[in-house]
Amino acid sequence: MSNISNLIERYLKKLLAESNRDHVEIQRSDLAVLFNCVPSHINYVLTTRFSTSHGYIVESRRGSGGYIRIVKIPLGQQADLALEICSLVGDSINEGDAAGLIERLLEEELISPRERRVMRAAVGGDILMPGQPVRDQLRALILKSMIVSILRV
Repeated sequence: MSNISNLIERYLKKLLAESNRDHVEIQRSDLAVLFNCVPSHINYVLTTRFSTSHGYIVESRRGSGGYIRIVKIPLGQQADLALEICSLVGDSINEGDAAGLIERLLEEELISPRERRVMRAAVGGDILMPGQPVRDQLRALILKSMIVSILRV
């Protein structure tokens, strides 16, 4: 059985896919009731699975009638795609954000499942010597190189 975080993530992505707009608006408390969890668990999922590097922007409005808006960031045209993604990566990226970006590329069918596995292996923590100060910078360089190679027009 999948853990609760995976279930919440799938549910939110399904809502986005079924939406006529590029975003969905939900209430944290409604989700917590639906999944029988505490609202802080919803925050955890939003923070770890719907970050900018995963291709989303999460906006929050507190108070009565407050909501959470999840916006899926469009990736743009193929010609500008590699440049746009490399800009998202920046000069340094941690392992979790790199994995999220790779998952987004797979979801958008810009890479194959095999390319995903290769990319994940190349930027994983086991390969990039944990604790080294330049690890996240090296990860960014490797990731950007692979993205440019794969998406080259």
